[in-house]
Amino acid sequence: MKLLQSRDELQEKQYCSNLFKGYDGEVLFDSYTSKLACECLVINDLLLQYNNTTFQIDTLIITPDKLYIFEVKNYECDYFFESDILYKKPKKEIYNPLIQLHRSESLLRQLLQSYGFTIPIQAYVVFVNPAFTLYQAPLTKPIIFPTQLHSFFQNLNKSTAKLNKKHKVLAEKLVSLHMEESPYSTLPKYKYSDLRKGICCVNCRSLSVNIVGRKCICQNCGNEEMVVDAVKRSTDELKLLFPELKITTNIIHDWCQIVESKRRIGRILDKFYTKNGLHQWTYYD
Repeated sequence: MKLLQSRDELQEKQYCSNLFKGYDGEVLFDSYTSKLACECLVINDLLLQYNNTTFQIDTLIITPDKLYIFEVKNYECDYFFESDILYKKPKKEIYNPLIQLHRSESLLRQLLQSYGFTIPIQAYVVFVNPAFTLYQAPLTKPIIFPTQLHSFFQNLNKSTAKLNKKHKVLAEKLVSLHMEESPYSTLPKYKYSDLRKGICCVNCRSLSVNIVGRKCICQNCGNEEMVVDAVKRSTDELKLLFPELKITTNIIHDWCQIVESKRRIGRILDKFYTKNGLHQWTYYD
């Protein structure tokens, strides 16, 4: 999505923005879980199915005495609760993540029971953004605020209990049940001919990049990158966007635009990829 956003005027800009913000929030939460010193097993981004119903868990932590699940939200600005409805100020109704949390908790409990696991589950919605404020938050709701993250994980670290074989069997079972492809993830339709060509800046993703000697210099942010690295990166981006496309000197010359010499591109492709065929039938893997 980020690669497309650099080269196409995506209609789903708000959708992309929400995706990026959500990802950043999960990375921030991961910075806390990665520092856990107690005995535990952490599983991220589980996509599971029970009774023909699909559900997702952002982060799951198996400890010796219970299983924690977290719905991570990177909301910012001011929100408030009113009659169990979540609003963004001044009064825009927002989907209540507690509903999603309760659904995931219930489905996970039923799934575990179907495999003979009876470990207690504790579920939380976690708001990770320090610029987030929630007014009139009910004290009884399972919510962790940004200011509570540090103390929550400190308390978790106080546990001296040990994991056993059953915990590892549980973790392995959950990982084995993970669905690789989400039925909810969709990419916008795009064609090679519709995308803007050029080398995107590795720093700001602008296409305002010029070549000066052996360097690519961004006219937008001033970032500098060696031409060989920029062409290699741009080639990898093309391979990701169009995995069925044969990589040739001509296609990379067209894709990068600003590299005038095809011979220069050929040398770079020779350096990083496996060459197949001869002369005009040459392509790279």
